Parts: sequence; structure tokens; C-alpha cells
Amino acid sequence: MAKTTDSPNSLLIRPEIRLRPVADLTIDPRADLALYQLKLMAAHLQLVTGFEELLALAVIPFQPFDYQIRAARTALRRLRGRGLLADEVGLGKTIEAGLVLKEYLLRQMVSRVLILTPPGLVEQWQEELAVKFDLTDFVTSNSPEFRSLGAGAWERYPRVIASLATARRAEHASAITAKEYDLVIVDEAHHLKNRSSASWQLVNALQKKYILLLTATPVQNRLTELHNLVTVLKPGQLKSPKEFSQQFVVRGDPRLPRNRALLRDLLADVMVRHTRSQISLKLPPRRAHTIRFKLHPDEQALYDGIATLARQMIADQITAAHRFGVMTLLREAGSSAAATISTLRSLAGSASLAPYRATLLHLIAQAETVVAAAKADALHKLLTAQLADGRGDKVIIFTQFRATQEMLAERLRGENMPCVVYHGGLSTAQKNAAIREFQDNQPILLSTEAAGEGRNLQFCRAMVNFDLPWNPMRIEQRVGRIHRVGQDRPVDIFNLAAEGTIEDFVLDILDRKLNMFELVIGEMDMILGQMGDERDFEEIILEIWAQARSHQDLQQGMTGLGEDLVKARAAYRHAQEYDEALFGEDFNSE
Repeated sequence: MAKTTDSPNSLLIRPEIRLRPVADLTIDPRADLALYQLKLMAAHLQLVTGFEELLALAVIPFQPFDYQIRAARTALRRLRGRGLLADEVGLGKTIEAGLVLKEYLLRQMVSRVLILTPPGLVEQWQEELAVKFDLTDFVTSNSPEFRSLGAGAWERYPRVIASLATARRAEHASAITAKEYDLVIVDEAHHLKNRSSASWQLVNALQKKYILLLTATPVQNRLTELHNLVTVLKPGQLKSPKEFSQQFVVRGDPRLPRNRALLRDLLADVMVRHTRSQISLKLPPRRAHTIRFKLHPDEQALYDGIATLARQMIADQITAAHRFGVMTLLREAGSSAAATISTLRSLAGSASLAPYRATLLHLIAQAETVVAAAKADALHKLLTAQLADGRGDKVIIFTQFRATQEMLAERLRGENMPCVVYHGGLSTAQKNAAIREFQDNQPILLSTEAAGEGRNLQFCRAMVNFDLPWNPMRIEQRVGRIHRVGQDRPVDIFNLAAEGTIEDFVLDILDRKLNMFELVIGEMDMILGQMGDERDFEEIILEIWAQARSHQDLQQGMTGLGEDLVKARAAYRHAQEYDEALFGEDFNSE
């Protein structure tokens, strides 16, 4: 019937139970606190009619924007939990979906929940739900405990955040579709535009009571894509594919609608959408700066040695697990010599890599003798300039690797540059304390990717990418921590890259070719989705690098990738303009 924890806000009531007798009881809170809490909640729920008042707003630790609250209320009331949240990029569809999820959980209307996202957003969703909605019981499909159970994990865990790519694999899809879910949330749902795709087939086959689809571009190429999305939400709402085309699509032009008034009325039952112009959302400018430098001779020798061995191992078609280890090693080599040691030792200890063991041991010895760090030298010069003017500005420095973080922390403190260290190994209380210390007392936050997810750091206006993830969505998540609503000053992004390294090439195509640092936060996945290549971006980078036999080959391969990204951006802009022309302001939550 009900359950309590140490917090009164954790008390949950099933809406169908009979509350009036409880509300009428006279209870001494000193005698029975749990029953007293039950009385208060029962009395409160008597005042709540439908979803006009959201219980979630009283228990979450932040204040959503009015339009986000309206969108959640619309999804609950008008769309009845089966809807398309189609706000433009950067307006917070995740917040709106989280509000709906939290409301259903508070009212105990859902229990089993499945959230499907692109691979690069799985951990971000988990962090956002934990930090913003106090939902800490979601497991991800990437976690070791989940993967260890194979297909049986879907039975074991009632609340899962999974990549769509993982979920649609045959062994997982059969297990997922056999279960009943109370609520399914699909982020970046434009990946379901093709009804013949494995993704659409999976989501359509799910047994689901409620479902939310999130996408900024419901239609990208033709109106039938919209029919496919709506069919997942409400089968028959737009009739059969043939009837839809006959009634709502201009003959000879699959992009042009007819009978717009009727189509708008039918879509109003399943769709809510806001544009940036509607809510007057403006952010201060964002400026990117690239700092390139040469590695010290001993660092360059180590990097070259790792690169040579990595190419040989990939050419020898090592296992997928070892291939991932090689990719990690190459990313570490672009960060610091210290970061490479652990992975080199792990690879050297593998019996199946015995032919490479002597070379790996030699590289370990090389890495251990590297003392100076050219990238750390460049960082020191940058921080000296940033902190010298006495304005009290804050700087967050991102690195992917704990060994690099530890090296930098020791060096910065030795140079009288106090810093706060933040990483995923800290408890929630320790993380909160670190952020408070950074905000109130210290000028520098030295963080791993953990602060790139779910933390709002608008009080900081300068960010340094000490090393650069090969996945541009990871970079975007970092930038989004400080360049977001609430930021009232121009933001500076500093990128450090050693000349000739892989991250130098990645930075070149993302910054110079794509102008990534000028994009709205959230647009990167939209652009990658237009490339038609479902491999992780890191795998694309690794393949180009591994196949290059010379610096010129590598340059040509990366240039080609950059051109593909530019074309994908143009395709996304085209889809964006199409959606604006198609929907306008017809589906806001007013």
C-alpha cells in the first residue's frame, strides 16, 4: 500500500487506494511518524485533481522552466502518457521526460521502466536522473553487472537505461519484447523513422503502457517518417501507411503535406513542441581556442612507439576486447605518459598477446622514464594567464584519465595553483562537496568525465579540454556543463592538442571543418545521425588511422571524414528547416 524512507518526500501512495479514512484519522506524529506522513500525503492527494498539480515539483532539487512543466503536464493529461516530445535542440526534452517519469513513479502508476538512447547518452541519462530526479535505481546496459547476466539482465532489472544498438540485438530484443513495461522512453527517436529498421521493429513490438518519444526533428526526409513515429505511439491515429499517403501527402512530393488542418488536429493528440523563438531562450557567446604544441622528444618517442605497435596489433586482427584496449591506449598516449602505463601493463599481462609482450614491456619502461609533459607546460601557461587578472574567474579542466588527473593535481598544487579534484570514484556526498568547494573557494576544478554528466556549472565560464575524447558527443556534454541556461557571461573553451597526434586531427575536423564549438548543445548527435554510419565515431576514427600508411594518407582520410560531417550538418539543417515549416508553432503546450 505504501512505503516510507527517512525522507517524507519518499512516501508513495497508489492513487487507487481509498484515502479518505486515512485523512480523517487523528494521529499524534510523535507516536507514529510514518502514519502521520501517510495522513499528510493522503490529504494532499485529495486536493490533486488529475495531473493539474504535479507532485514531482515538490520533491525534485531544481526548478524546471515553465514551458517544461507545461510540456510534462500536457504529456500526462492530453497525450495520456503516449506522446512525442519534439522541442527544438537544447530546450530540455530530457527534463520534460524526467518530470513525467517522476510523476508516474510518485503516484505508483509505473514500476518497470525502459529508457533507450544513442550509445553516447546512456551514462548521461543515468546521471541526469540521479542528480535531478533522485532516481538512483536505474542500471545501464553498459554496467559490468548487467552485461554479466546477458539476456537474463532484462528480467533481473526492472529499470534499465540501454543503448538502442544493444537492445535491438537479436538475443536482447527477444528478451525485451517478452517483458511488459509500464513506461518506455526513447531518446533521439528520429532513429525510428524507418519502419523496416530493426530499431523501429523493436520499439513497436515492445509491450508498453506508456511511451515517450523524444526528437527535435520528427520528420527529416518525408512525411511517412512522421506516420512511423505516431504509429509506435498510437496505432491507427494516422490510419494505414497507404491511407495516410493518400489523405495527407501531396502526390509526387513525399515532403509536402495536404489537409494540414486535419493533420494538425490528429497530431495534437500525440505531440508537444516548443521552439527557441517561442520561449526567447538566448545564451551568451561561446568562443573556442585551440592551443597546439610539440611533444618533448621522450614523449614523442613514446607516442610513436605506441602508434607503431597499435597499427601492427590492429593489422593482426586482435580480438575485439584487445582492440578496445588498443584504442584506449592511443587515447591515453594523447593525454600523458602516466596514463598509458596501466593499459600497457594490462596488455602485456595477456597470454594471447605474448608475441607483443617484449615491445609492451619496453614501452612501459619508456613511459616510466618520461618526466616532463609538454601538454602540462601549455596548461600552466594558460592558467597563469587566466587567473592573473584577479577577476576571480573559475576554470574547469577535463581529462579522461585518472592517472593524468593525479599527475596534474600534484603539479598544480606544487605550482601554488590550488584545485579541487572530481571523479567518478567519489561518493555522491563527496561529489557535492567538491562542487561546493569549487564554487565557493577554489579557482580550479580538475575533473574526469564525471562532471561532464548531470552537473550544472554555470558559475564557471572557462573550460579546458586537457585531452580530447574522440567521441564529439562527449565533448559536447563537457561544454554543456557551463554553456547552458543560467550562464550570463561569454564562455571560453580551450582545447590542447599535440601536433600530429590523433586528437589533433580529430580537433581539426570538428573545429575547423564542422565548427562544432558554435553548435547548439544537442545538435551533435543530430548531425552524426545524418551520416548513415551506425558505428561509434571512435571506431570510424580508429579505422581511418589504422589504414593510413603515411601522414598524407591520414590527412586525406580525416579530410574525407570532415567533408562527410559537413554534408551531414547540411542535411540536418535541411531537416530542421523542414520541421519548422511543417509544424511552426502549432503544437506548443499553451
